[in-house]
Amino acid sequence: MPATTRSPRASRLAWPAFGIALAVILIDQASKWWAEAELGDGQVIPVIDDVIRFVLVYNPGAAFSIGSDFTWVFAVLAAAAVVWISMLTWRVESLGWMVALGLLLGGATTHLGDRLFREPGFARGHVVDFIGYGNLFVGNVADIAIFAGAVMLAILTVMGVHVRPPETDSAAGAVSSASEDPGPTA
Repeated sequence: MPATTRSPRASRLAWPAFGIALAVILIDQASKWWAEAELGDGQVIPVIDDVIRFVLVYNPGAAFSIGSDFTWVFAVLAAAAVVWISMLTWRVESLGWMVALGLLLGGATTHLGDRLFREPGFARGHVVDFIGYGNLFVGNVADIAIFAGAVMLAILTVMGVHVRPPETDSAAGAVSSASEDPGPTA
């Protein structure tokens, strides 16, 4: 079995994906810093009436504060996601997948950072949420990036776009056709 090699295109697309992830991390953390500075006193800033508003919330759980007693589990899951997405990013040969993985990696990494380094302590930290969507939920920039990346992956998958194009190995085709049993010979 031949050793798998990383194509030059995959290597070139990994770096822009990591750049997208870094941009998400920086924007998310800067916006959280702003939210804590401006909304820390309980202030609510309406953006679009009551549909979109800025309100500071510390979320110990997952989406909709689910599992708030298991914050450490979310830290472990975020770490696993960061490792898995990082490894997958080195294989990407599709521009769409590159953008989607960059968004997912940035969102997962910044959530992991919140879980590890924010109060109340290591691996129990609360995520800073500040974008209120009506009375539905409160999120942050990382949540937007994760949602956009997940939607992109769903669309790419439905469209049949792969992380890497299917390999067309003519030698493998020759081997499989040569190994077919031609049947009895006369």
